[in-house]
Amino acid sequence: MGNLFDIKGLSADAEQFEELLSNTHIKLERIVSFGHPTPQGEWYDQDETEWVALIKGSATLVYKDGLTTEMKAGDTLLIPPHLQHRVESVSEDAVWLGLFIKE
Repeated sequence: MGNLFDIKGLSADAEQFEELLSNTHIKLERIVSFGHPTPQGEWYDQDETEWVALIKGSATLVYKDGLTTEMKAGDTLLIPPHLQHRVESVSEDAVWLGLFIKE
């Protein structure tokens, strides 16, 4: 048994990724941001469809084309493969679930 909000023992020096489960088609991660956005100039560009749920905190995502998405706790988002995006800003208490789906 685990608790998604138990972050004791995690280093707050960088965003932390923990694989919760996976198989050949999906991977589910818990992501704890500790206020760390994506480093400037870096973009996520994944082969998989990504479904994210921000379960605690707030964040702003920006896309390579300049559009932004403001997220608050409880919001979900489906990101298609190869849609370049980054986390522009994120609260120190942000906890996410990320589901990566291989098509």
